[in-house]
Amino acid sequence: MLAAAILPGCSSIGREREVASAPFTLDNTAWTLSSLRGIGLLSGQHATLQFAQGRATGSDGCNRFGVSSKAADGKLEFGAARASTQMACPAPAAELAAAFSGALKEARGYRIEGGALLLVNASGATLASLIAQPEALAGTAWEVSSFHNGRQSVVSVIEGTRLTIEFLGDSNLRGSGGCNTFAGSFTTEGNAINIGRLASTRMACAQPEGRMAQETSFLAALQTVTSARREADRLELRTASGSLAVSARPASPAKP
Repeated sequence: MLAAAILPGCSSIGREREVASAPFTLDNTAWTLSSLRGIGLLSGQHATLQFAQGRATGSDGCNRFGVSSKAADGKLEFGAARASTQMACPAPAAELAAAFSGALKEARGYRIEGGALLLVNASGATLASLIAQPEALAGTAWEVSSFHNGRQSVVSVIEGTRLTIEFLGDSNLRGSGGCNTFAGSFTTEGNAINIGRLASTRMACAQPEGRMAQETSFLAALQTVTSARREADRLELRTASGSLAVSARPASPAKP
């Protein structure tokens, strides 16, 4: 829960407004862009912002970035030196990236209103609005886009196959390895996750080529997972060393 600042000398109404609008810190919070001054968001466009241990990280809709940050009592400051990937993106994504990056550079403060994070400039004008990023895994279903194959490489899913993971509300999980279905249990504490031993059916699927080897590698990758991070429409499962084990996108839940 975010704490709130109460400025001295304010009336009770002013204090209530301040409680709603200015948390002490944004540390350990994660947000997804919902609106941005001067640009309309298209379906499927996502920009994100996370605060932890004096740094802000996220995606500008094209590239991932990291920068030092100070956020307290409604004041916000990002460092001048910003690290970023250097992907080239088509016009809609590039326009969003430029506008979001500009908003971060101009931001000098923040407010929390109606559960949303508002980034404001030195005059108090709203530059961007972001909504809290869901963190819970229970009740979510994902389709895998890439995974670690156990040979020092992250690979895409073979065309014509579908790998899925569904985290059930009773701490059980299930999914498909592309041929067989599997099931197991999981527990979480913050970003930490422990996936129990997985059991799967034992069918053999000949086509497409490499399907069974892919399934074996995918299930092995799941057993190495120690942390989970949701960001906009992406789930990253990582190992204890921080290496990517599985990357996934939302999927429709499987039928019971």
